[in-house]
Amino acid sequence: MWKEENNQLIRQFEFADFSAAFAFMTRVALLAEQHGHHPWWSNVYNRVEIRLSTHDAGDVVTDKDRQLADAIDRLQ
Repeated sequence: MWKEENNQLIRQFEFADFSAAFAFMTRVALLAEQHGHHPWWSNVYNRVEIRLSTHDAGDVVTDKDRQLADAIDRLQ
């Protein structure tokens, strides 16, 4: 579930292992390119945290972020 905090949409994902987490990040990277909108993210072993905000709009959450978040959710 995405939460809005500090002008960002934030979600943490957990996977079976590092390979599954990295494969997810690869799918998100391709999706982000399609959307022309790129996340801040971190990965530690089987966990991925994604943060979305729109820099061009002053680092706030916009429809662009919500659309990418919805698309990421559909990857699950």
